[in-house]
Amino acid sequence: MATVMDQLVGFGLVAFSLILFVYYTIWIIILPFIDSDHGIHKLFLPREYSVTIPVIAGLFLVLFVGVFVMTVMWKNRKPAKKSD
Repeated sequence: MATVMDQLVGFGLVAFSLILFVYYTIWIIILPFIDSDHGIHKLFLPREYSVTIPVIAGLFLVLFVGVFVMTVMWKNRKPAKKSD
């Protein structure tokens, strides 16, 4: 059974992911159909960042996964046997 702290951390992660998903969805899908002089455009970053931010985040994700796999493999390696 999860502790209260685990539940709060899980709820926080789900809430953050939901807010990020809604923000990105509005930014990418809905905002192009709203006039550019509307005030809602001030709440969002320029459209150029809609591609660069996910690409950079994906590269960091691949980097961290690669470093993690390399670290686990390095720690679990077995010493080479010497044959005479």
